[in-house]
Amino acid sequence: MAELILNTDTQRELGTRPSRRLRREGRIPGVVYGMGGDSVPVAVDARELRSALTSDAGLNALLTLDVDGDRQLGLVKDLQHHPVRNEVIHVDFIRVDADVAVEVEVRLALVGEATLVNNEDGVVDQAAFSVRVLAKPEAIPNELSIDISEMTMGDTLRTGDIELPDGVQLAGDPEELVASTSMAVIEEAVVEEEVEVELDEDGQPIVSEEGEAAGEDADSEDSAD
Repeated sequence: MAELILNTDTQRELGTRPSRRLRREGRIPGVVYGMGGDSVPVAVDARELRSALTSDAGLNALLTLDVDGDRQLGLVKDLQHHPVRNEVIHVDFIRVDADVAVEVEVRLALVGEATLVNNEDGVVDQAAFSVRVLAKPEAIPNELSIDISEMTMGDTLRTGDIELPDGVQLAGDPEELVASTSMAVIEEAVVEEEVEVELDEDGQPIVSEEGEAAGEDADSEDSAD
């Protein structure tokens, strides 16, 4: 695995206005903390951060943070986004030890085809899209999968059913629901019955003495006869 080095600037000013100025310059304010060390305010280049987090590992990419020349292993703990533009406005890094397991959230994917469910016009509903695990930094999986090919109607799959790679342990509730089955819902289109209305020479509806357009009550009159 290639080393992902992310340079940090520890000289940034604190406060809302300096942080806004940093963002206009293409840098993201953040903080590095953890492992009993001091919290260090930092700034990182937005493009470098985006590049580091677009690997297969995503937010769980193991980073080498260069903090004043001191290289420290770290993970992204939290990303804050602008509520409208969805841009990253702040990042939290947590220091990690290569030999100590950390708790992280990993993407969860359903694999295979539930043929027996499909044959009964059913569908598999995914209830969880990530799962929390414990693993050493180098052993953190990019993604975990769970096979649905043997599912039948009425079956459920839970996080305890996930096959975990060596060095990875489930951190959450093994009974948390991952997938279940249900009947497919088919929505029927509602077709409104067309009513023929007689028109006069000007193309206007002919109104009867009862105040209804001529032709609207034709069916009821016919049935009455």
